[in-house]
Amino acid sequence: MNMPAIKTEPATAIVASAAAPVATPVVTMTPKRPPRAEKYSKMAKDTAVRVVPPLIVIALLMLFWELVCQRAGSTLPPPSRVFKDTKELIFDPFFDRGGIDKGLFWHLSASLQRVALGYSIAAIVGVALGTLVGQSVWAMRGLDPLFQVLRTIPPLAWLPLSLAAFRDGQPSAIFVIFITSVWPIIINTAVGIRNIPQDYRNVAAVVQLNPLEFFGKIMIPAAAPYIFTGLRIGIGLSWLAIVAAEMLIGGVGIGFFIWDAWNSSHISEIILALFYVGIIGFVLDRLIAGLGKIVTRGTSAG
Repeated sequence: MNMPAIKTEPATAIVASAAAPVATPVVTMTPKRPPRAEKYSKMAKDTAVRVVPPLIVIALLMLFWELVCQRAGSTLPPPSRVFKDTKELIFDPFFDRGGIDKGLFWHLSASLQRVALGYSIAAIVGVALGTLVGQSVWAMRGLDPLFQVLRTIPPLAWLPLSLAAFRDGQPSAIFVIFITSVWPIIINTAVGIRNIPQDYRNVAAVVQLNPLEFFGKIMIPAAAPYIFTGLRIGIGLSWLAIVAAEMLIGGVGIGFFIWDAWNSSHISEIILALFYVGIIGFVLDRLIAGLGKIVTRGTSAG
């Protein structure tokens, strides 16, 4: 009977293998930054990237303005004089001495209330008419030429007509806001409705959505980026229109405040009011843009 051969390794190889040094990994003790600290650091860097460049530009512009307007014969006050002349308006915007002698808070508040009402009406009417024009070929052929003609009329050209119709400054100003801001909302909504992909319409036909369900589940979500583009343009035009309209209708409002300051030769007050007008216009635009990003989940222009 043949026994199987057993293969043996040389003893020297086993001893050498056992004696070979084993490399151990080097463990570094560098502490890892916690995720929250990294998040805050990134937020700080992003904020600095957004904030620092505009601050530098503003500082340079203010320095240039100060140097130019400090010269003899300058018709505009430098920033230092503007601050000196308007300290009371800056630090006490809530005073109310009766009549039109009020702080800037009350003038801005009155203007914002008019804008809120006129712009809300324009948003509702604009989205409804834009949907009709975008969905119906006959409505587009009948209404689009009329819209294109009316939207070219300057805002203040509507004011005499509105005063003749309403016999009051308040509704006239609201009408001017409405008629100025409604056109970009109509046009952008109509474009958005017309650009709804055909696949969406086919799916709606397959699942047999009724017109109301199609409007709420297909049309509005698909056209939302276009709608909010029109809403952003509309809010800017609303703020422009109210300042111009209030210069003529009088009463409490930032437009009337600017015109009254001009009649009293208070140039520093005009400059301060324009600063507030610009800041509030920027904030209104950012609010509509932020709302658009939330509703459209980031697909609208920011």
